Amino acid sequence: MYVSYREEGVAAAASSVAGRLVADGVPARLADGDPTLWGEDAEAEAAARLGWLSLPRHSRELLPVLGRLADRARAAGLTNVVLAGMGGSSLAAQVICDTADVPLTVLDTTDPGQVRRALAEGLSSTVVVVAGRSGSTVETDCLLRVYEQRFADAGLDPAGHIVVVTAPGSPLERHAVRAGYQLVPASPSVGGRYSALSAFGLVPAALAGADVERLLDDAGEVLPLLSREDGNPGLDLGAALAASALAGRDKLVLEDRLTAINGLPDWIEELVAESTGKQGKGILPVVGADPNGASDELVVAIDSDDGDVRVDGPLGAQFLVWEYATALACAVLRVNPFDEPNVAESAANTDTLLSLPDLPTGAPSFVDGPVEAYGAATARDLPGLFAELLHTIPRDGYLAIMAYLDRLAAFDAPVPEGADFDQMTDAWMMADPLTLRALLAQRTDRPVTFGWGPRFLHSTGQYHKGGPQNGVFLQITGAVEEDVAVPGRPYTLGRLQLAQALGDLGALETRGRPAVRLHLTDRAAGVARLLAAAQEA
Repeated sequence: MYVSYREEGVAAAASSVAGRLVADGVPARLADGDPTLWGEDAEAEAAARLGWLSLPRHSRELLPVLGRLADRARAAGLTNVVLAGMGGSSLAAQVICDTADVPLTVLDTTDPGQVRRALAEGLSSTVVVVAGRSGSTVETDCLLRVYEQRFADAGLDPAGHIVVVTAPGSPLERHAVRAGYQLVPASPSVGGRYSALSAFGLVPAALAGADVERLLDDAGEVLPLLSREDGNPGLDLGAALAASALAGRDKLVLEDRLTAINGLPDWIEELVAESTGKQGKGILPVVGADPNGASDELVVAIDSDDGDVRVDGPLGAQFLVWEYATALACAVLRVNPFDEPNVAESAANTDTLLSLPDLPTGAPSFVDGPVEAYGAATARDLPGLFAELLHTIPRDGYLAIMAYLDRLAAFDAPVPEGADFDQMTDAWMMADPLTLRALLAQRTDRPVTFGWGPRFLHSTGQYHKGGPQNGVFLQITGAVEEDVAVPGRPYTLGRLQLAQALGDLGALETRGRPAVRLHLTDRAAGVARLLAAAQEA
């Protein structure tokens, strides 16, 4: 595992920061779990959240448990593995399984269409991993309720089809014990986004058939390097991230086109954005985008020479080194890497909205075919709105697209009539869900990010609200044709999804940020119109 600098300015700045860190003994202190590195206000929380540093060793104790769990699942014919969890409870497992090329259905959504499709995949052969530190996260709670009811309705004992991963003493653990579910305790000293090598990442991956022992082996090989003053990839990467951010290069463009690791930037995005994005500071990860050559960009390439910084190594080592580097960068930036003070704000707004008889969607400012536009904008059609939003982005800012849709099917739309094929990206031709982002990114030199709601609320959502207040926000919601009831709750998944969107939009608007919601009254036709309008903008 190694990190190398490909750009002289980055190398010089990183060397300076690394020198100061070494002089203060920080590399060894972090490796030893010193909770004082992030200041007095963060010390208590840090003391309870540094267990991830020893996971390459301690998680090996799980291997016999995981082997028995996988054997029992195979013997019972449970070949369809579904993971219900949000943020750090799901992203690492998805990267592990995608890289190992083993099937895993990840439900980190409240979209009724996406959930219905997962429910149709043969309940008798399904094992659902319900993952969450407490289990009180609304999305995880709803998905558990839905699956419990569906198993019971099909005449199947939920206890034979549900595995729970949660912290000891949590409400979810108590529920699992009462219901007789298979239970795998997660370390209480590991926070979600630092939990890749814990039970949260390993249980679903092992059930799906990934080689999790190899993952721990690779992480174990790099672990001794993290206490060194030289030849320490975590120090080299963390110093580059911190030095670049301090110099104004706080947009982290992640390049992974040449690596055999699939989807790592999505996991890095949550780790970096949610750890650093607070107190008006932060590093904004940009995923699935080509560099613009802007002065505030730092391009980090995974296993290639295409960036300012190159990070090489197998997946297990990448997980540990990025966690160490992010925690180190937070120490330099003087922010607490283990809290997420603004995430709860959108959740509280959602709870308030769900208590109302009707969701306050308001009246659209204009309608463009199957798309309704809500928010303060002077434009009266979609091309004009897109142009207006792009023009509004500050010189040090970004545009964030936030789509509360089915992330596996939302952008399966035909190519708009009259589209300029010479200007279309490979992503367009492949019907990639980031097509809208790519088209708008062609029309600005500022970063354009893309997040699926409510998934991003547990990732970049913290950065949007707690980081530098220079974002412009484009939210997309869609009409629900066939909803999913949530047993024991007075709302459906569709109502919850819209309430989450409105709740987060309200949190952004209270900060005075430009924010617009586009509602697709017909999802397929609406997506086609969005893509056509982005081409026209």
